[in-house]
Amino acid sequence: MKHIWSPWRMEYIQSFKKEEGCIFCKEISLPDGPGNLIVHRGQFNCVILNRFPYTSGHIMVVPYQHCSLLEELDPESRSEMMELASQAVCLLQVDYKSEGFNIGINIGEASGAGIAEHLHLHIVPRWQGDTNFMSTLGETRVLPEMLEESYTRISEAWKGVKSAKDTPETIFDDSEKNK
Repeated sequence: MKHIWSPWRMEYIQSFKKEEGCIFCKEISLPDGPGNLIVHRGQFNCVILNRFPYTSGHIMVVPYQHCSLLEELDPESRSEMMELASQAVCLLQVDYKSEGFNIGINIGEASGAGIAEHLHLHIVPRWQGDTNFMSTLGETRVLPEMLEESYTRISEAWKGVKSAKDTPETIFDDSEKNK
């Protein structure tokens, strides 16, 4: 049997306790930073890194409105959710060189929603060959980037985003392109 050491996980394991209330509402109420992993705030939604990502760069669009069903979300929030998802895809294509994406909303526990009480949209960047024997046989994900590194990288990149109407080639303002 082979072992994979991940000593940074011990802090999480030792500090685990069941949270009261909605974790997304709690994170939304905090100032943005590595503690809550919010990389961008819109008018009706925020973009937050997934604390337990499938791949590096796995982010979620989370509405400020606490609801569990898409039809309960007001039209402005639904619209902005899609615009932020579009921006995220462009940003990840440029910054992470993503070759594809899984984008989706799990509604209800039966769908696999880990946090079913607060609707959220996943954006998971993908690359050819990113699923290997570790995920398939070992049921273990190997992520090449620490979460804190992903937070810094994505939040910094988001500062240069102009508009959701842009493409990967035009999403950043001119000062970001020259970096």
